[in-house]
Parts: sequence; C-alpha cells; structure tokens
Amino acid sequence: MSDQDWRSPKAYDYLQDLSAPGLAWEFLRRNADYRADFANPDIRAALDAGAAGSTRRWGLRFRG
Repeated sequence: MSDQDWRSPKAYDYLQDLSAPGLAWEFLRRNADYRADFANPDIRAALDAGAAGSTRRWGLRFRG
C-alpha cells in the first residue's frame, strides 16, 4: 500500500486475504498509543519478552 492512493478501494484488497491475527496487526500497528509504547525502549523490551502486561494492554499473546 506504500505508493497507492489510500482512498482507492484497491489499496485495501490485500486485507481480504489476511488471517485474523494479520488483520488485528493491521489495526494495532496504526494505533498511536501502541506506536508510542513500541517506541519506548522499556515498554518495547517488555512487549518483545511477551510480558503479561502486553496481554492486558494490547491483547497480545506470544508463543513460548
């Protein structure tokens, strides 16, 4: 979608083939609060480690 017009329905055709987790990621990665958390090194480390808080705050679960 990088160089396509965001107003064009064709720019979103790829969404039809996404799994449920893929679709959830598309929404989460656009969330300003999530992006702020991800930019914070301490919170990022906790997210990367699969901290329990990430489940409560963002609904993320990591395979262990």
